[in-house]
Amino acid sequence: MEYTRLGRTGLLVSRICLGTMNFGWQIGEDESHAILDRAHEEGVNFVDTANMYGDGHGLCERFIGEWFDKTGHRDRIVLATKVYAPMSDWPNDGGLSARHIIAACEASLRRLGTDWIDLYQMHHVQRDTPWEEIWQAMETLVAQGKVRYVGSSNFAGWHLARAQAVADRRNFLGLVSEQCRYNLLTRHVELEVLPAAIELGIGILPYSPLHFGALSGALRKQREGADGRSVLHAPERVEPHRAAIEGYEKLCAEIGEEPTTVALAWLLSRPGVTAPVIGPRSPGQLDLPLTALRIELSAETVARLDELFPPIGNGGPGPEAWAW
Repeated sequence: MEYTRLGRTGLLVSRICLGTMNFGWQIGEDESHAILDRAHEEGVNFVDTANMYGDGHGLCERFIGEWFDKTGHRDRIVLATKVYAPMSDWPNDGGLSARHIIAACEASLRRLGTDWIDLYQMHHVQRDTPWEEIWQAMETLVAQGKVRYVGSSNFAGWHLARAQAVADRRNFLGLVSEQCRYNLLTRHVELEVLPAAIELGIGILPYSPLHFGALSGALRKQREGADGRSVLHAPERVEPHRAAIEGYEKLCAEIGEEPTTVALAWLLSRPGVTAPVIGPRSPGQLDLPLTALRIELSAETVARLDELFPPIGNGGPGPEAWAW
């Protein structure tokens, strides 16, 4: 396993992050524990969840907490969870108020069966909550030893800059990671989010690295009559990009690599990326992501990928991407 620093911190995390959104929604507790076991055996020390995963009320966190209790592996895992989503119909049981951040953290700790969260991420920006209030709550949790680091998810570049500016004024570490949708088919973050994150020392954790399975060999699986997410989402995720995906699968065949491996290897090579977040539904689905750590795409292959999946505008960051 390869390890790298999370953003500008001294914390070492595996270059593959185990995402657990399928736990509870797609698979049961036994299957979830089997995936955690396999990831641990392979040296994956970075596990990502959210308080709303599983059933909207913390089921996924409870699955992970039971695994910690059964295995005793809590000290080996860099554990990330999230706050923002409404956890009930009551008005203050969601968002990023200081009240909810602290209450949601306490609830996550109970479900996870742990005393601390390594990376506490804001699942979405809340524009009408002052950053001074948000950081006050996060500072309290850090001072209490309940949270080690703070991250964001689904933030725009200027949100990262604004959040960090306020944190700097408070002499607080601020954001150390941003979890965003990023893959060959979805490259919008290259315009402003990635440049801001790199400048501020914020590590990028791409989610949906296979674009809901569209980049996992979806067309081949359709021809073979295979089941799976890529086939399920084919009409909405694959058909709009059929020509590019056909060319992509042909390129992967030419270089002798699986589409899943190539998509992840490409992300791993991108500036600012710490670890793609993968969401397996079985232990066997970890095989190809682990293989991606061991391959290096040639400059020619990367250039062909850019031809098949062009970056936004002129490529690179803004304003050059849309101006001279």
